[in-house]
Amino acid sequence: MSLAVRPDQPLLLSVNVGQLEPLVSTATLASARKRSGIRKHPVGGPVLCDAQGLLGDAIGNRTHHGGKDQAVYLYSAEDYQWWSTTLGQPCAPGLFGENLTIDRWWPSPRVGDRVQWGEVLLELTAPRIPCSTLAMRMGDPRFVKRFADAARPGAYARVLQSGVIACGERGIVTAAAAAHPTIEALFREWHRLPRDRSALIAALGAPLAERLRHTFLQWIGESAAHGGPPSDIRSTE
Repeated sequence: MSLAVRPDQPLLLSVNVGQLEPLVSTATLASARKRSGIRKHPVGGPVLCDAQGLLGDAIGNRTHHGGKDQAVYLYSAEDYQWWSTTLGQPCAPGLFGENLTIDRWWPSPRVGDRVQWGEVLLELTAPRIPCSTLAMRMGDPRFVKRFADAARPGAYARVLQSGVIACGERGIVTAAAAAHPTIEALFREWHRLPRDRSALIAALGAPLAERLRHTFLQWIGESAAHGGPPSDIRSTE
């Protein structure tokens, strides 16, 4: 008799890596030609995953991507199903540059949630914030806004325990404290105008990726410098 699959046991559908390749914009996008590792493809066998991410995976811009707090990017087949309907075309694993494609999210994934696949233990740290590279990848200059409006960001994770990871494994999720913000809430907070200073301060209690923490601290400081209520400050990005 087979055991029922619990909602906190996400199936790892695909492990994806990419090499640096030229990413050329269309006339309606930025004219620059850049090299990026966003074009990721499934690998057939087990892959070593350590504090820097997956072995053999390239990152073009390490100022804004990668690093120990954003070593691995996860996206779900559920979200791809939504995008397939919205875009009117199938979405293959790795399309958005994720390292791990999972079948579904466990309910309300939060910063600090931990998930283990085999030897590898991950901890969620931040939502993915869309940038021009994703728009170029999709060939759509409006895709950054479309991605933001959809609020289906996927999640970055740090690697707490290194090891070999392979598709076909069921994960085991250990939930973070309920006080930690969800990945979706943080994503919406990033795009919220005016900023909610109290929400930004509350988020600092979670094990955020350092880039996100740095930005939130900057916004909080700007709000205090303006001397207004928490929601008075707007981003200058």
